[in-house]
Amino acid sequence: MHGVGVSLGREAATPPESGVLVISFLNKLFGREDDRTTQTSSDTETVRRITRELDRLDPDEARYLAAFAFVLARVANSDSQISEEESHRMEEVVRDVGELSEAQAVLVVQIAKSQQLLKGGTENYLVTREFSKISDRGQKERLLRCLFEISAADDSISLVEENEVKIIAGELKFEHPEFSAIRSQYNEKRSILKG
Repeated sequence: MHGVGVSLGREAATPPESGVLVISFLNKLFGREDDRTTQTSSDTETVRRITRELDRLDPDEARYLAAFAFVLARVANSDSQISEEESHRMEEVVRDVGELSEAQAVLVVQIAKSQQLLKGGTENYLVTREFSKISDRGQKERLLRCLFEISAADDSISLVEENEVKIIAGELKFEHPEFSAIRSQYNEKRSILKG
């Protein structure tokens, strides 16, 4: 596995704004209604605690993280299934990028995976375009590398996954030589080259 130095890449995080909920941002970004008022007693204290911790994230950071996680899930689901290896690797990447606890990263990835399965076809381009608007060139390159990391989580990058990463690279305005240079770092994992 290639080590990818993942972080938000921002000089200094702005202090969290009170009253702004990360879950609301995730729900808005993924087109879900805000169901804070309809929480049921089935919510465990752990889930409520994690949600409160996520609420402390800066709204811009939460938006960035939500889009980042959704695009990761897009590639993981490109072959119509998200493997356990891909899920675990997504959690690691999201934890590193968002500087989250393991439990928080699991929650973010689960929401992103659920939304990918529910709305992926219609939201793929829209969420990637949103990510492109809110990220700088370095963050886009970090995402592209992480997409290959997710694809290679099961030790093989399928042609379907590789093609999806290529589409995303185009949506992020990478030229083909830039894409190829990054992809070449994963040649030993590419199924098309394994013969």
